[in-house]
Amino acid sequence: MCHRAKRIQTFIAQQEDWQLNFLPPYAPELNPVENVWSYLKTKSMVNDAALDLDALTKSTRYHSRTLQKRELLLRSLLKHTPLFLRLK
Repeated sequence: MCHRAKRIQTFIAQQEDWQLNFLPPYAPELNPVENVWSYLKTKSMVNDAALDLDALTKSTRYHSRTLQKRELLLRSLLKHTPLFLRLK
């Protein structure tokens, strides 16, 4: 793992406002993107029956772009992550 290498540790220690936090190898509850995918699969795209990969790709892009415009919803999905995230 490159982030555990001595060279990387030294570099990070030299940065004033950087902090390295080790996360478990698999922890979807700590990944805010998991909340976004969950929303898309269970709310936004629930009735989309894609018959092929191209249709699924187009549908996913469409719903993702629509979600990008809903700032309050995205903020609420981020807030459900137990990590400290600074939002402007």
